[in-house]
Amino acid sequence: MKPERIVFAKAIDDRTLIIKFTNLEIKKYDISKLLDKPMFSSLRNPGFFKNFKIERGGYALVWNEDIDLSEYELYQNGISCTDEEIERYIESIHHVAG
Repeated sequence: MKPERIVFAKAIDDRTLIIKFTNLEIKKYDISKLLDKPMFSSLRNPGFFKNFKIERGGYALVWNEDIDLSEYELYQNGISCTDEEIERYIESIHHVAG
């Protein structure tokens, strides 16, 4: 199965991303488990964590040349949002430039 690609992503706090995928599913991804790995230690800095880009084509979130998270990781290990959570984040989720 081909992984869903990222159409929108936003940091909603200092450790959590909310991601909208091509199938319109919205998931939350907590980076806390990654912070023990030296490669991801820079993500402890909230300013750095919130400063990512979506890779062209929606294949990953990229912070720099060393740190990225693939669409597969985010989709497979993200947690589907409840309707209440989606309503809470709906304004930011639907501000996708189109």
